[in-house]
Amino acid sequence: MVSAVRSTGRPSERVSYPLESVDYKLAETQADKEQLYRLRYRAYLREGTIDPNAGQMTFDKYDEMPNSWNFGVYRDGVLMSSLRITVSSPEMPDCPSRGVFSDLLEPEIAKGRVLIDPTRFVADPDREARCPELPYITLRLAYMACEYFAADIGLASVRAEHQAFYRRVFLHKPISEPRSYPGLIKPICLMAVDYPAMRERVYERYPYFRSSFFERRKLFERGQRPVEAAPVLNLPQFPFAQATIAPRS
Repeated sequence: MVSAVRSTGRPSERVSYPLESVDYKLAETQADKEQLYRLRYRAYLREGTIDPNAGQMTFDKYDEMPNSWNFGVYRDGVLMSSLRITVSSPEMPDCPSRGVFSDLLEPEIAKGRVLIDPTRFVADPDREARCPELPYITLRLAYMACEYFAADIGLASVRAEHQAFYRRVFLHKPISEPRSYPGLIKPICLMAVDYPAMRERVYERYPYFRSSFFERRKLFERGQRPVEAAPVLNLPQFPFAQATIAPRS
């Protein structure tokens, strides 16, 4: 069992406590993957983000890539949400956000930077109201990935109405105007954060985002060389740190 925590998400409320009924599970079998694909379909359809399809599943080529991890988040054994983590690096650069924002991301990859690209964040539309802390519990996976892979940049490809959450919690900044994403009806924007520079500020506000090396290794190890901790270096800020969203025409 991987422990998570419960939080109201309000900056003024720092108290957190273990939520032992929550478990992160990597989808490794086809049956596990299809369960997540069906959850995506139901969530996207309820939001009006996709058109109906006969298979009632949502998936793409990135789900089977060796640098992607698909997780289900379970509470009391019940699937509540899902998140896909893709790690982009010079050795294996392809990731979902690069497919849409290549002009912004390829220069960073060419500089040798490691990007964590969390996508396909969905929650069970019939259960999410019962678990208001679910976004924090689910996106904690992205923070663990940033730590494990010594990320330089944390990404978020989100709809415009969700930007405020990522800006407040993870200190992301918008770096693009909305663009179309294959298979989705609603456009998305790209946000980014300098992870080494901002992680301690996030940990101070949300200490339950911290994780042990053992927990991270259990979730992400696939023969890659794990990293004990992402060093905080006094490097020049990359362009994302100062970028602002371009006005829509």
